[in-house]
Amino acid sequence: MATKTKTVKKIPSGKKLVIVESPTKARTISKFLGNDFIVESSYGHVRDLPKSRLGIDTENNFQPSYIVPIKARKRVKELKKLAEKSSEIILASDEDREGEAIAWHLTYALGIDPEKQKTKRIVFHEITKTAIDHAIGNPRDIDMNLVDAQQARRILDRLVGYELSPFLWKKVFRGLSAGRVQSVAVRLVVDREREIEAFKPQEYWGIEAELDKNKENFIAKLYKKDDRVLDKLEIKSKQEADNILGDLKNATYKVTQVEKKESRRMPSPPFTTSSLQQEASSKLRYGAKQTMMLAQQLYEQGYISYMRTDSVNLSNDSLIAAKKFISENYGKEFSLEEPRRFKTKAKGAQEAHEAIRPTEPSRKPDDISGKLDAKQYKLYDLIWRRFIACQMQMAVFDSTTVDIAAANYIFRANGSVIKFEGWLKVYPSKFTENILPLLVVKDILELIKILPSQHFTEPPPRYNEASLIKTLEENGIGRPSTYAPTITTIQTRHYVAKNDQKRFMPTETGLTVNDLLTEHFPEVVNIKFTATMEERFDEVAEGKEKWVPMIKSFYGPFHKNLENKMEKVEKQNTDEKTDEVCEKCGKPMIIKMGRFGKFMACSGFPDCKNTKKVDKEPPKSIGMTCPKCGKHEIVIKHTKRKRIFYGCPGYPECDYASWKDPTKPEEEEGE
Repeated sequence: MATKTKTVKKIPSGKKLVIVESPTKARTISKFLGNDFIVESSYGHVRDLPKSRLGIDTENNFQPSYIVPIKARKRVKELKKLAEKSSEIILASDEDREGEAIAWHLTYALGIDPEKQKTKRIVFHEITKTAIDHAIGNPRDIDMNLVDAQQARRILDRLVGYELSPFLWKKVFRGLSAGRVQSVAVRLVVDREREIEAFKPQEYWGIEAELDKNKENFIAKLYKKDDRVLDKLEIKSKQEADNILGDLKNATYKVTQVEKKESRRMPSPPFTTSSLQQEASSKLRYGAKQTMMLAQQLYEQGYISYMRTDSVNLSNDSLIAAKKFISENYGKEFSLEEPRRFKTKAKGAQEAHEAIRPTEPSRKPDDISGKLDAKQYKLYDLIWRRFIACQMQMAVFDSTTVDIAAANYIFRANGSVIKFEGWLKVYPSKFTENILPLLVVKDILELIKILPSQHFTEPPPRYNEASLIKTLEENGIGRPSTYAPTITTIQTRHYVAKNDQKRFMPTETGLTVNDLLTEHFPEVVNIKFTATMEERFDEVAEGKEKWVPMIKSFYGPFHKNLENKMEKVEKQNTDEKTDEVCEKCGKPMIIKMGRFGKFMACSGFPDCKNTKKVDKEPPKSIGMTCPKCGKHEIVIKHTKRKRIFYGCPGYPECDYASWKDPTKPEEEEGE
């Protein structure tokens, strides 16, 4: 929904005009500037490529035809009047490529003539008085290398999307679209699904012994046979497990080795865009889009540093402030002598940028809880704790490993106890203490019982938002600003959908489009090729490569192949025959695939345009008779919000329903 444009204030002649992207950011910055400044918002982009046509002259060095969108025209007109009266124009959009492009587009949209109007570009990593004052005192020119990198990405994505989409319309059905990064993301989901389909589970067994010393019980796992470490999949059947149990019959369990050592655990680095999205997904159940929206709000209110970054660097000022806060609030034993610095591992990371951190380390989440809504508070709390923890001492554990001989086998028990919390005091991690009784070599232990257990290897898990973003980052696909939009796009275009476990599965449309692109346009969905293009965008941003030759090297072969495939590739027939007859004209009904899934249509189209929904598959039975009526088998059902429950198909005569699986009575009620 378009943002409602506010009435622009009048500006007295001689004042300096500061232009940012959002009204929230404008309000925050205005608090730090004096009466000589007026801070206004552009409400995002003021120029873009037209939606109705390609807007790129492929015959003339890919020159773009930018326009001012209708929704931005009123605001541009207002800003233009302000710019004419101001003594100085300060462009203060974000510090990344997108922000640099917004600043550049503003100069054209507002008709700013640098020769006649004094124009400056300022950037800052955080919205604080110190950062703003420093930026005002150290302006620079617009960085055309960053602008060109943004233009190159925008133009290349437009060429791929606008030229490939008609191919998909012609060969599959109308309404489809392709994209350079989104198509690779869909391919990852499709490839993983096929891995799962091809997977053959392998049986294996584990054996544990519950042992006792002085009425203190603990568990030890089978570790060796004849001094050879057993592989996880070593025991392949119940028969092999039973043979081992036979060997252990009447065995004496004797402690042969006790090893105690101190182990230390480092905290995780401060957040990057990717790691924040992953952690917010796993700990807060926030989607990538929601996380970025909340982070943007926190940034614009001045609470955190810039939220689009792939660097784990931290400023010296923030490190000094963190040490002071930790010493005063947790004690000197928790602070570091020297700051801990982390090395960025992401491909193509911008080392000059900073990680995501609180702008004031001393500002605890509870200090601003009244100024944030519940979701903003949780995200700030996560960012604040991660940053403070990364500058605290390591957590220290007392670890004990005990080997226990039984016949020709060795069982092993591991125990860990926290000796010093360190960073865990601020950023609790998944760690459960396992306390063993006091054991010494030659102790004879009492066997309580042997615990054999059957297992099966499992296929690789489907991607969730966190793991898909992690894979994109590891492969150099996209950059911090693209992860969330990519995840959103592949869902809104119905190429992938989330199952009940919030994991991605390809739709039939996604499978069809992926297979077609993989066969005929392999470079578009090739992970390595797409990563290489990202690296070339980075080289444009660094001034090492010119954007026009870069686009030309891709577009020439791509367009030639497209023209060839448009003629030679046959239309994909996804229709399915049915036994149903059209009630309007009597011709057979067929099942067709559309943008939103399957639907039934008359084969007499376009003479007969009858369509209707495809009957859904019947609910899946769990193989248990209803405990209330005894007539029907319980089936899996879904609420309107897709939550699973178990119910009797005889409803309303029988109203049996349960949130938990009745075949597993030990399970607790779900949320």
